[in-house]
Amino acid sequence: MNATNWLSSKINLLRKSASAAVDVPKQEDRSTRERLDATLRQRKEALSPRTLRRTLTLLQAVVDPRVSEVEGGRRAKALADWYAKAEPAERQDLWLLISEQFGPDAVKVRAARDDYDAALGTVDEGPAEIRLRRALVSPRTRLLQRFAASAGGMRFLVDLRAELLPHLKGNKRLQALDAELENLFSTWFDVAFLELRSISWDSPASLIEKLIKYEAVHDIRSWADLKNRLDSDRRCYGFFHPSLPNEPLIFVEVALLNEIADNIMPLLDESAAPEDLQKATVAIFYSISNTQSGLKGVSFGDSLIKRVVETLKDEFPKLKTFATLSPIPGLRPWLAKNATELLGQLNEKELSALGREISFEPPTASHVLAAIEQPQLLEVLSVKSPLRQFLTRAGAHYLGLGKQGEQVLDPVARFHLGNGARIERINWFADPSTKGIKQSHGLMVNYLYDLKRLDKHRQLLDKGIAPASGGVENMYFK
Repeated sequence: MNATNWLSSKINLLRKSASAAVDVPKQEDRSTRERLDATLRQRKEALSPRTLRRTLTLLQAVVDPRVSEVEGGRRAKALADWYAKAEPAERQDLWLLISEQFGPDAVKVRAARDDYDAALGTVDEGPAEIRLRRALVSPRTRLLQRFAASAGGMRFLVDLRAELLPHLKGNKRLQALDAELENLFSTWFDVAFLELRSISWDSPASLIEKLIKYEAVHDIRSWADLKNRLDSDRRCYGFFHPSLPNEPLIFVEVALLNEIADNIMPLLDESAAPEDLQKATVAIFYSISNTQSGLKGVSFGDSLIKRVVETLKDEFPKLKTFATLSPIPGLRPWLAKNATELLGQLNEKELSALGREISFEPPTASHVLAAIEQPQLLEVLSVKSPLRQFLTRAGAHYLGLGKQGEQVLDPVARFHLGNGARIERINWFADPSTKGIKQSHGLMVNYLYDLKRLDKHRQLLDKGIAPASGGVENMYFK
C-alpha cells in the first residue's frame, strides 16, 4: 500500500470513529497526553483515546521528514477535508493535539538555554544564540506550514483560528496554537506581500458583494447604497493576499470633499449629487473594515491608510487634508460609569444651568443620563445647550484622557492615534442611526492625519499623551 492509499484508509477510519463521538460544547480537563495514554473516553470527551491516537498519527504523518513537500501537503489537505465535516468538539480535539503534542523539545530547549547562558559575553554567544533559536522552533510550525502550502490551506488556517479564538479564555491549553498561528500570520500577511487594489462599481460582482458582507462600521442597506459609496467622488481600496486573491483582508471607504465632514448622513445619502472633484481638497476616511477575524492581531490598517494617502495624492494633487469621520464605540458605557465624577468637575454656574435645562436641580448622574437617552431631544439642542456641552465635553474627555493601563481606552482612537493621527474635532449628533445612538449618543470624531506631524504625534502617545487639537483639549474636564 503506497503512502497516499495508507493516508486515505486512515482518514476513513477516523471518520468512522468520529461519527460515534459525543458532541459537547466544552472539553474535559484531561490533557491530550493523559487521554492518549488512557483506554476509555470520559463522558464529555469528543474523540476516544483510540481515535485520538489515530488522529495524532495522521498529524505526525503530515510532518514526516521522509515525505516530500507535495506529499506532506496532500496529507494536510486530507485532514483539512475531514475537519470540514467534523463536529465542533471533534475539531477542538484536533486543536488540542496540535497545541499540546507539537511543541518544542523541552530537553533540547533546556540544554540550548543553558549553553546560551554560559556563553553570554564570550565569543561563543552568537553560535549559542543560533542553537537556542533552532531549539525553540517547534514541530507545530512545520505542521502549520504544510497546511498552509496545501490547496486552500491558508483559507483553512485563517478560518480555523477564527473558530478557535472564542475558546481561548476557557481553555488555556489552546493558547500555544493560537500564538503560533498569530506569529506565522504576521509573517505570511506582512504588508510587503499584500497588494493594494481599488474597488469600484466595475469590479467583479463577487468582490463587490464582499463589501456588503464585511462592512463593519456603517451597514450597507442596498445596492443603491453600495453604488453611492463607489460613485465618482468616492474611492474604495483594499489589501489582498495572493493566497486569498478575491477576498479583501481590510478595506477603506473614502469621500472626496471640499471640507472636513461633520456628519455621516450626507455621505450615506444615496440621492446626494456627487461632489465636484475639481474642488476637492479633503479626503475623508469614513469606514475601515477588517474582514478576517482569524487574522486578529495582524496589523494592516496603518499601512493601508499610508498607501491610500499616497495613491490619492498621485491622483488628486489638490488634496491637502486627510481625516476620518469615526465612531466612538465605547463612549456610552464609559459615560454611564463616570457621569457622577464628571458632574463633580463642573463649577456651580455650569451645574445650575444644566439642572435648569433638564428640570432637576442639582442634576444627578441618573437625571443627566436619562436626558441623553432621548435622541429626539439631542437632535434639536442648540450649540449653547448645557446638556449638549456636557455630552460633547464628555466625548472629548473620554477620547483624550480615558485610559486602560497605559493605552487609550477607545479602540478606534487607539488605532488612529497609534498611526500618528490626532483628535481633531468632536461632532454633535453626527450619527443618528440606531448603532450611532447605542455607541455614543450620536457623537462622532474627526481624526486628522497631518502628514508632517505623524512621528511627533506617535512620540506624544509613547509618553502617555493622546495628541489632540487645542479645541478638543479645552473641552476636557479639569
